[in-house]
Amino acid sequence: MANKIKSVSEVIEFIKDDMTVMIGGFMAVGTPEILIDAILEKGVKNLTIIANDTGLPDKGIGKLIVNKRVKKVIASHIGLNPETGRQMNNKELIVALVPQGTLAEQIRCGGAGIGGFLTETGVGTICEEGKQKLKVKDKEYLLELPLRADIALIGGSIADTQGNIFYKGSTRNFNPLMATAADLVIAGAERIVEAGELDPNHVMTPGIFVDYIVGGKN
Repeated sequence: MANKIKSVSEVIEFIKDDMTVMIGGFMAVGTPEILIDAILEKGVKNLTIIANDTGLPDKGIGKLIVNKRVKKVIASHIGLNPETGRQMNNKELIVALVPQGTLAEQIRCGGAGIGGFLTETGVGTICEEGKQKLKVKDKEYLLELPLRADIALIGGSIADTQGNIFYKGSTRNFNPLMATAADLVIAGAERIVEAGELDPNHVMTPGIFVDYIVGGKN
């Protein structure tokens, strides 16, 4: 099988203005910083970001927010990055807040080819605005639609040359889901090993979902 390792300068050419990009991480843990920095260096702008949160002002997605490279965020919370809230309140940034479980399921549906799902979460709140409501056995549900992206940027602890990925501890978070729900998937790995070195029982994202890998110790 093909070796999927590329240089950052090669893969950054796939990321362009106005794209929708999923970025893994939880409070910037598991976020591929090497790819965030490459976006900043290239000058990519007007991105729509789908993520759990917007990181910290000096870490993860927060660096994209601070440098005003993002036009819209779809996330479950933004409280760790005051700049996100400031831009939202000043109408410099569109923020769509989504309950965390709903966000995860929207991404899962996008990766699985499922047309949507019903949830009680958000019924009777601001979350239901503009959404279809359905009644099933006298209970009201919101119909939530799947989410997909042009590109997913995920962070792996160890990747092999064929794209199989292991995530250590909480770095796993949204990364495996996002790897299934984008047209192109780029993994930033802390360490890269040869194919066959990863125990198959430790593979959390199969290489079939990953297009390119960057990073490693060298």
